[in-house]
Amino acid sequence: MSKREPCQVTVKSAERLTTNMQRLVLSGESLSRFPVNCDSGYIKLLFMPDGAPVTDTACLESLNGKPVMRTYTIRQFNAETLEMTVDFVLHGHDGHTGPAANWAEHCKAGDTICIAGPGDIKLINQDAQWLLFAGDMTALPAISCNLEQLPANARGVAIIDILNDSDQQPLIAPEGIEVIWVKGRDEFLSAIHNQSWSYTNVSVWCACEFSVMREARQFFKMEKCISKEKLYISSYWKQGISEEEHKVLKQKDAVHTAD
Repeated sequence: MSKREPCQVTVKSAERLTTNMQRLVLSGESLSRFPVNCDSGYIKLLFMPDGAPVTDTACLESLNGKPVMRTYTIRQFNAETLEMTVDFVLHGHDGHTGPAANWAEHCKAGDTICIAGPGDIKLINQDAQWLLFAGDMTALPAISCNLEQLPANARGVAIIDILNDSDQQPLIAPEGIEVIWVKGRDEFLSAIHNQSWSYTNVSVWCACEFSVMREARQFFKMEKCISKEKLYISSYWKQGISEEEHKVLKQKDAVHTAD
């Protein structure tokens, strides 16, 4: 991620995109330092230990530069208007709402928050006959960005695990990309396994919950022999733990699975 100082942005609008996804448009002159083509990169939203947003540099200084951070995908960035769209999955139906989802659900136009970034962009390797995208709702913004940047002749499938049928949303994708909406871990993994896999040159992009990611990774690497160059796979979260704990777990997992 960029080492630049965090910047303050203002909520321009908040919209319930689907039943379980909230869309915010953030704006501010500080976004002028963001590169034009940063869709699908990530930002870190900064929070106080009690879950309140870090609203300005004075709040940040009070934390000695150690705020609580939550990672989100840049769904869209307009460098001309200095507006950034970010989509938030509204977890919390089990009583465990995180600070970012809670803030996104209740914030209003005019509210401020500090963010850091942008971070790296991870796009699918398009040099393949057939492309597979797979992810849950946390990955839907990044998958959407990926699909919008594909060539018109791209072929493949996007498998998206949603919480509710009403969480389906229109996606911009080439005609050769089939979009499959599923609900739940079992349906998600079955949909991946049940593809024809008839092409020899395949690229995969997959992001989801940690334990689901590990099962999918085993399938891609061991059963389908997808090469490292053609496979992007990541866990965006893990059920029952915080992002800080998940980061430590990911680091351990990366060491254990290193080629």
